[in-house]
Amino acid sequence: MSSSVAVASMSSSMATASAVLSCPPPHLPRSTPSFLLTRRNSLRRSSSISSSPFPVHPRAEETGPLRRVLVKSADSDSAAALGLPNAVRVLHLAVSLGTVLAADYLLKRAFLAAAIKFPSALFGMFCVFSVLMALDSFAPSAATGFAGFFEPATLFIQRWLPLFYVPSLVVVPIAVRDVPAASGLKICFILVGGWLASLAVAGYTALTVRKIVKTEMIPAEPMGKPSPFSSLEVWFWSGIFLSSFILALTNPTALGTSARTCLPFLLAATVLGYMVGTGLPSNVKKVLHPIICCALSADLAALAFGYFSKSGTDAVLGDYLTKVPSNPGAGDILMGFLGSVIISFAFSMFKQRKLVKRHASEIFSSVIIATIFSLYSTAIIGRVIGLEPILTVSILPRCITVALALSIVSLFGGANTSLTAAVVVLTGLVGANFVQAVMDKLQLNDPIARGIATASSAHGLGTAALSAKEPEALPFCAIAYALTGIFGSLLCSVPAVRQSLLYIAG
Repeated sequence: MSSSVAVASMSSSMATASAVLSCPPPHLPRSTPSFLLTRRNSLRRSSSISSSPFPVHPRAEETGPLRRVLVKSADSDSAAALGLPNAVRVLHLAVSLGTVLAADYLLKRAFLAAAIKFPSALFGMFCVFSVLMALDSFAPSAATGFAGFFEPATLFIQRWLPLFYVPSLVVVPIAVRDVPAASGLKICFILVGGWLASLAVAGYTALTVRKIVKTEMIPAEPMGKPSPFSSLEVWFWSGIFLSSFILALTNPTALGTSARTCLPFLLAATVLGYMVGTGLPSNVKKVLHPIICCALSADLAALAFGYFSKSGTDAVLGDYLTKVPSNPGAGDILMGFLGSVIISFAFSMFKQRKLVKRHASEIFSSVIIATIFSLYSTAIIGRVIGLEPILTVSILPRCITVALALSIVSLFGGANTSLTAAVVVLTGLVGANFVQAVMDKLQLNDPIARGIATASSAHGLGTAALSAKEPEALPFCAIAYALTGIFGSLLCSVPAVRQSLLYIAG
């Protein structure tokens, strides 16, 4: 039930778009035929695209990706002219996102029942991508329509992606309690040093291959951007926080268990922290990243409730991430989206399929070498500096997105998954704050090398930080971000590779 409320409220910012589009331009009479408005809007979009810094083919207005953009624009204008209700858009989001979540859930259950260790979400991603490519080969319009249907779901995931990483940071005080201080310092050394080494390996590999193949860059498909947060959303989540916080104080088991009762206000605190963090000035974000702001907000809420209810902060944090499907906490709800994140990779890779094909040599060689280097260098350094084998195994997938890193360490058994998630997120934070300066020092000036190096070393958080200032690197970030996790999962699914890593780790 909490997931449904979250989905509905997070999509509320889409509501104003229909009202804006449903009105014709003020300088045209309201009796202007809709096809003239559609043609006028299409010409305006064509003009704006032709002024782009990227070269456009002379026939681009009739063929290729631009034609699809114009057709999509015309469709949306026509729908607006008919007064498409906001409820339909919300329903579209609910159906598309619900389908992805349901597919992830059913695959997970099927893989558990069959005792298959391979990540179920990754299998789902391969299936979706295969279907899209098959459709594209004999029915391109069907493939485009299929991918377009799930665009609201992919934009939703993109908008809230950092939130799905946060639970591991929120419960860090509990996760690292049993880790000795000396081991913690060794982990920090591997985290920072390993990130720098992985960045250099991926970047210089991409540069070397670029010099060999000499493939010229082409414009990438436009990447959709999620809508910003509205004041209505802030007020909505603030209301949920205050009302549910008071309810939990007055009746700690009002919703059956303490975890369920604390779920609404802890979820609201996490969401509000993220909204506040994204609205901070850019110079403040360099010190207080939205992810850190988000985790601090949830921890402060847990601290306050633990103090006023006299239950203690540890108990509240335990309710935040229970890891019990029948009694989920706020963190369990958020991490429940991680599988859908992996499945959504299929749509982003399909959208950039031409770019992947054109620069396959640079992308695949860099990702494969960087992933192998990351896994084995972590195991070797952990062994050399005397880090406990179980802790070394827990941080092996430090450069792979949380959604797949947790699946990878589950293949080894006995790993501290909370530590895994925390190290992955911290690696991303290091990359987000320092990746541009370090790449400048290393003279990694090529957009392809910069995008691949960032995503291969700092996954999603580094990708978000770099693409905000260097949009030309975003497509390569997105591709490498997905492929690094995919190849890492495939590699660790091989028993011989797992055994070699365990042997090196000790």
